[in-house]
Amino acid sequence: MGTMWEVLWHQSGTPTRLVRWEQELRVRIFGVNLAAHKQHTLKAMADVATEAGLRLVDVSDRSDAAQIANVSIEITPDTMLEENQPCVTFLNFQSETRIDSAAMQMRNRDAWRCAYHEAMHIMGVRGHPAGKTVLSYFPSKVDGLMPLDRVMLRAWYSPKMRGGMTPFEVLPVLADELVASMPDREKASQARDRFFRNTIDHMQAFADGKGDVPVIVKRSGKSTEEGIRFGRMEMSYFLGVAYLEGATVPQDSNQAVRWLQRAANMGSRIAQARLGAATAR
Repeated sequence: MGTMWEVLWHQSGTPTRLVRWEQELRVRIFGVNLAAHKQHTLKAMADVATEAGLRLVDVSDRSDAAQIANVSIEITPDTMLEENQPCVTFLNFQSETRIDSAAMQMRNRDAWRCAYHEAMHIMGVRGHPAGKTVLSYFPSKVDGLMPLDRVMLRAWYSPKMRGGMTPFEVLPVLADELVASMPDREKASQARDRFFRNTIDHMQAFADGKGDVPVIVKRSGKSTEEGIRFGRMEMSYFLGVAYLEGATVPQDSNQAVRWLQRAANMGSRIAQARLGAATAR
């Protein structure tokens, strides 16, 4: 359950909204040493697309590939990219709801171990959790999806999800998919409920300036004071929405107003807009 929560955090220290594809994936793979890497990279993309229920088309060999591709994957020379960042993915979206296009780069010598990790990022799963997933900085498997990866993708692209959902709206869907995959669902459901309560407590402390981001976020070494400050404002808003909508927690208009007001005071315009709805209830 902790892994599911950690995927909802950016390395900078900011919790994220759900973004995902709402169109087919037109993939262009190009760069150096393609004979060694293209099939493995394409297999990684095909695997994540299958779990998400999306159509994937390889347009690499078309003369107009650069123009029609919405997923561009470049195998770079070993001298490119930073030494401590062998691969990277950039998601492009006009609003934090729907992915319009994506660009991935992987160094030649690291492409084999990076392919599945970055394919998950291309699908919109942005975090680097500590659990058993190819998204981990210390994965136990790199040449294929792990069970948790498949659970994440199925939940991420389920009809219950929509682009722009807050972490507390996303978490129950992720948790339900995880519980459904467990042999003892009653025990898993009890663990889910305990995790929800503990997470809400921790995140209220974080939003209040007393708690901290998940340990794995700090461990990445890429969190910043600005990212964490922004994260506290976003988390205040997310808590307000959670109490307003009854997502992960029971509905509570007083708590909703409290957290939305805090987010608004920190500069969140969207929280200011939601305050009206909260006070009207």
